[in-house]
Amino acid sequence: MTLQQLKYVIEVATHGSMNEAAKRLFISQPSLSNAIRDLEQELRITIFERTNKGITLSKEGVEFLSYARQVVEQAELLENRYLNAKPSPQHFSVSTQHYAFAVNAFVRLVQQHGHDEYELALRETKTYEIIQDVKSLRSEIGILYLNEFNSKVINKLLKDAGLVFTSLFTAKPHIFISVNNPLAKQESVAIEQLQDYPYLSFDQGEYNSFHFSEEILSTLSHPKSIQVNDRATLFNLLIGLNGYTISTGVLSADLNGNEIIPVPLECEESINVGWICHKSTSLSNLGVAYVQALHEAIGLQD
Repeated sequence: MTLQQLKYVIEVATHGSMNEAAKRLFISQPSLSNAIRDLEQELRITIFERTNKGITLSKEGVEFLSYARQVVEQAELLENRYLNAKPSPQHFSVSTQHYAFAVNAFVRLVQQHGHDEYELALRETKTYEIIQDVKSLRSEIGILYLNEFNSKVINKLLKDAGLVFTSLFTAKPHIFISVNNPLAKQESVAIEQLQDYPYLSFDQGEYNSFHFSEEILSTLSHPKSIQVNDRATLFNLLIGLNGYTISTGVLSADLNGNEIIPVPLECEESINVGWICHKSTSLSNLGVAYVQALHEAIGLQD
């Protein structure tokens, strides 16, 4: 087993493709495939499962990748300390529901820890895909919420995937609305008052189950309903149509301006927002730094 082979495994896992990894490593795809097969045979494990749909990490591969990353990081520290070598590009990715604080934390991470070269990814995506991204280590960390309604389903998926949920904060539900919305001046809003306004929610695609909804109270019927795929579109519709969405109440004026405000929603629900990762692996240095940045971003917005 060589350090180069470990770097090969990390590159393939990062990009989910032998062809793409080979291009970035400047070697042929057959050479890369043979190097990884040699490693698997030497260790007597299957690191990658190969199917017609592509290549994914096996359960053994997930554990191996966490150790490989630690070894490569330590080797690079030695090279930088004693050989004055150029640092390798840093790799880190996070998948998240549509939260401004997650973006703020990502900005802080890059500002505080970004070297001259890095390959980072921030994926605002669907709930089910967040779990799958972290399960396959496409992302090291995922951000989503649990509540009384969805926790049984989500926790089962997390357990089956070998993932663990760590709470960041618990919030009472709010609606996000335009400052020009007639409800904007109220101290709180009852659910019955929302019937005349368009309800905006994030589309969950193939897994459009109530349990995967980013918005609580997802089983309620709405006379006017619009689904969107990204946060910018949702906010534009909040302003343009006097629509509303239901979320945590944690909002960033730096990212979203002052035209959208949170107003408390009168209900007994609560939202437990947290992050997920593999329970059997340790976070990378950037993973630890990002979790710290999350706490800082939430503290600044409380």
